[in-house]
Amino acid sequence: MSGFITAYSVLDGQAQQNYPISSLADIEAAMNAARQAALVWAQIDAKQRSQRVARLIAVMMAELDDIIAVLMAATGKVKTEALLGEVYPVLELLRYYQRHAAASLAPCPVHTAPLAFPQAQAVYERRPYGVVAVISPWNFPLQLTLAPLVTALVSGNACVFKMSELSLPVGALLMRLLGQLDLPDGLVQQVIGAASEGMALVDARPDLVFFTGSVAAGRAVMARAAQHPIPVLLELGGKDAMLVFADADLERAANAALYGAFSNSGQVCVAVERCYVEAACYADFVARLVAATAQLNVGHGPVGDLGAVTSLAQVAIIEAHYNDAIAKGAKASGPLRLQGRYLHPVVLWDVNHTMLLMQAETFGPLLPIMAFSDGQEAVRLANASDYGLNASVWSRDINKAERIARQLQVGNWAVNDVIKNIGHAGLPFGGVKNSGFGRYHGSEGLRQFTYTVAGLTSHSRLPKEPNWFPYSDKGYLDMRGFVDMLFGAGSLKQRLFRNWAALQAFRGYASLNMAQHWRNGWIFIRRYPR
Repeated sequence: MSGFITAYSVLDGQAQQNYPISSLADIEAAMNAARQAALVWAQIDAKQRSQRVARLIAVMMAELDDIIAVLMAATGKVKTEALLGEVYPVLELLRYYQRHAAASLAPCPVHTAPLAFPQAQAVYERRPYGVVAVISPWNFPLQLTLAPLVTALVSGNACVFKMSELSLPVGALLMRLLGQLDLPDGLVQQVIGAASEGMALVDARPDLVFFTGSVAAGRAVMARAAQHPIPVLLELGGKDAMLVFADADLERAANAALYGAFSNSGQVCVAVERCYVEAACYADFVARLVAATAQLNVGHGPVGDLGAVTSLAQVAIIEAHYNDAIAKGAKASGPLRLQGRYLHPVVLWDVNHTMLLMQAETFGPLLPIMAFSDGQEAVRLANASDYGLNASVWSRDINKAERIARQLQVGNWAVNDVIKNIGHAGLPFGGVKNSGFGRYHGSEGLRQFTYTVAGLTSHSRLPKEPNWFPYSDKGYLDMRGFVDMLFGAGSLKQRLFRNWAALQAFRGYASLNMAQHWRNGWIFIRRYPR
């Protein structure tokens, strides 16, 4: 063994359990076991795979209270956020895959041009990569591990996952829950450790790496995977913008801004980290947010709204962003107060893009607000970021809001709602720019965990094709006429007339049915002259 990691409860600081760190031999053994299981699993059709994995819905519901308790201790979430932010999205995703996976992964026939491929059938199909490595973060350890994990399984892959060293009790929980499913032995494996074990997992050469985390860590994983090379899907950080127009329902928008910025104490990759408000309602909106923020309850009491900060290391970043904004002239609803592991939320206004909290990911309960004059400026400000994960636009004019949303450089957007769009199981999720690439969730997500294989079957009975050896000048002229007939200038009738001699050379190639094809063509030309 390479030592142990002790897990502590975020709620009371008490040690929970020691977990043995995976050695290189352990990681290699996990990879080998997963490879053997993947061979068996890939032979089961997508419908049966999705049904077996969907059994996890019943397993999770039967142990729901225990799951919530583990999540609260590991992350500091309040129980409502543990339920709605961690468990519910996974249940929805499982149900979606149960209903749609078979169709999403089914072979796709492709129409073939009758002149070039008269006796051929074309199709492309999806095949699983083999073994998918999932490396997940500490902020949503259950959802951000299980969602890519079950996507990998339903797509026909095995999975080796490594959670954050801050979330190991959740990893043990997942292995126990997944152990109740009818899966081949070894199909799901866990690696325990920190960043070095994550790199060792990549070095064990899985067939695909799915990583969720910071930009810096994502770059390191991508660089390591490139040495082998291994394809990667990266779901990285965000600096999500919320655009509020004066014609919006300001009460709803203000409530959404508070939830979007402060849910899970701001430790959400799609949290509202920049709020742009039209100048005409700016003062009113700021006043609403300041008043509403003062009413939020921090802690795990019966009416707790904001839970604990999972990683105290993040507090230093949040504090630096707050102090930088104040030093550069921002106004704040109050001081930054940390009580134990509970950080009180703060609204900041009169901010600008020179401030850190408008540039870098804060990942904490700060809500900066900035004014804009019109839609064009709102789009410019929202797009002036290295990140592009999610965004929301607020207006009673739906056409205007959607037009603005479609100009934003993001992978996801919502109109008059916040964060909830990410929980839609049928919508693919992922970012652009420094927020990563690749998608999961929905049919697109399933297909991202597979690779495409294209096939063509010829039924021709000709002894050889026109493009086969030997070449000749006449053959070239015939082929040139054939290409001109297909793509040259003029009407179809004109192209047929000038290339008729060349086309005669292809009568055999055109198969037994091609003569009828030409007759139908002449009938069409006579009936519908151009």
